[in-house]
This record gives sequence, C-alpha cells and structure tokens, in this order.
Amino acid sequence: MKKAKIKITNQTPHATNSKKEYRNPLIVIPAEAGIHVPSFQKQETNKKGTGFRVKHGMTIFWTLNFIFACLILNFKFVPLTFAGEPPERIVSLAPSITEIVYALGLEARLVGVTTYCDYPEEAKKKPKIGGMVNPSLETVVSLKPDIVLMTTDGNPKEFGDRLRSLNVKTYVFRARRLSELPQGIREMGSVLGVKERADKLANRIEEAINKFRDKRRETSKYKNSSLVTRHSPPKKRILFIIWPEPLIVAGPGTAMDDVVTLLSAQNIASKAKVPYPKYSIEEIIYQDPDIIFIGIGNMNMKDVSDGLLRKISMVTAVKKDAVFYMSDRLHRLGPRIVEGIEEMDGYLNGVSK
Repeated sequence: MKKAKIKITNQTPHATNSKKEYRNPLIVIPAEAGIHVPSFQKQETNKKGTGFRVKHGMTIFWTLNFIFACLILNFKFVPLTFAGEPPERIVSLAPSITEIVYALGLEARLVGVTTYCDYPEEAKKKPKIGGMVNPSLETVVSLKPDIVLMTTDGNPKEFGDRLRSLNVKTYVFRARRLSELPQGIREMGSVLGVKERADKLANRIEEAINKFRDKRRETSKYKNSSLVTRHSPPKKRILFIIWPEPLIVAGPGTAMDDVVTLLSAQNIASKAKVPYPKYSIEEIIYQDPDIIFIGIGNMNMKDVSDGLLRKISMVTAVKKDAVFYMSDRLHRLGPRIVEGIEEMDGYLNGVSK
C-alpha cells in the first residue's frame, strides 16, 4: 500500500483586515470572545493523484503546465512522514492546535503560542507570539521554529506567505467539521513525527463520536418502530449563540451544528446560508427555540448576554429557564471536543445545568 502524502503549502488561512477583531465577509466578532471565526471564502481542494503518465510530445506540454501551476500556486510538497528528524521547535498559532500538540505529548517542543492558548494550564507559561489574527512575525522568527502550525479558522493568509518567504516551514490544519477532526489529528501527528500517538488519539475521539452516533441510531430505530405512536415528542430545537451583540449564532458547517445533530436535536439556524449568521431578535422570537446555549468564551458571558435575554424573555427557552452557558470545548476543534459533546448531552437530558 502506498503511503499517503500530505501537503505543507501556500494554501494558507484566510486574511483579515483587522488586528483586534475576527472577521468574515458578513460578521465581526470582538477578539475578547475568544472565538475564531473563519472568513468562509471558497478554497481550492487538493486532489489526490497517482502522478503524470504522458507519452511522446505530450510529455513536454504536461510537464510545463505542471511547473507553471506550481509557480502560480507556490506549492511545497512535503511527505506525510519526515525523512529525517521530526521538527523539534514548534510554534502554534491557534488554541485548538496547542491543545492537540499537548495531547500528543509534544509540549516540550512547543516554543511559542498565541495569547489565547490557555489550555492546558501549562500553555499559559509558553512564550507568546501575539494573537491569532495579529501574530508578531519578528517574535515568531526569533523563536527559530522548525515548523509553524496554522489553521484555516482564523490565521491570516499573508502571515503564512511572509513566513514562507523567510524559508520558515508551515503546516495548515484544515479540519473544520466534527467528522474531519480525527483525520486532521492523524495528519498533523505524521507531520510532527508521532504517527502512532496521533492514531491512538484520533481513534479514541472516533470511538467516542461513534458511540453517540450509535445511540442516535438506536433511538431513531425505536421511534420508528410500532411501539411508538405518532405522537412521539419532536426533536428539541436548539439555538447556539456565539456572541450576543452583534447577535451571531452557530449555523451549518460548524462543529456546534454537527454536535447538535449528533445528539438528535435540531439547530434552528441550520438552514442559514453561512456558518456563522447574524441573527435578529425577531428571528429568535419567531423560531422560539426550546433550549439556548451561549458560548462562554474569554469573558463573563452572563453579564454580556443579560440584555439579549431580557429582549427575548417571551421565548420558550428563557421562560423555562433552559438557557445554558457552554464551556469553550466545542469552540475549539481539538481533543476536548468529546467532553464538549458530553457537556451538551448532559444539558439536553437534564443531567446538568
């Protein structure tokens, strides 16, 4: 079997025009929220192939086209596993990546993290290179990293370009959905030279997710059986608030939406046109969710969201005291995602509050 290959390329995360805010074309979220929201622009997809097999005069034609494409896209192809020594000096540009590095047991190699990398507790003691959207190039370079780990969810494209122009190697973590996380961890582990550890971590996460998925299937099978009447209770209708003012919620294509679906509930924002849509007070009142989740982030979200909750006091979730403040486990697509799923499952089933 041929070994898979992974690319460390110039296909870097989207840019941002602000040094103090996370931006995408439709919304602005204050950096204090502790949440990074991607600018959901269309990205190119890496296509797998077996190489070029050309004959006679076509060889030159296709070869020149291939070289031209590489020059335009400025790709740098790197094997899935390192031929020599794995990177010893690692800089992380995202909290989720930092958590993965720690989970892989590579904290001793981690020489720099962002100001938002606060888990585990030891990560706070690591040298800081700035924020996710405004990292300091001078600081990163001064740390002499063998590799800089980036994400498509918040790191500026220009920053990756500048690093590569200085011959600093980068790797972009591309997982965004719950189903993509295990493979993303495997690929990162291979790049960092700890494939076996990454496989174990990814398998553990997959097994946990599959348990919830199997539970949902069994529940669905039971509801569809003749033992259950047509008056079975409908799915709980959920709203996950990312930020109260401006009101931003979790829509389709987000880990939060994936988890709500996994737990047999319904995200009322799942039909939005963007992953993090801007909502209105009127829309929440009209949709009338049964349960509202509010992400805690890096601020006292209870105080920040108090005004919003007063405005939607007539909504079922507020009237029934079914408003819950979630930890950052679902905000960060990393090893703690399973704990985040369990946390939400507990709220949905009335176990915790």
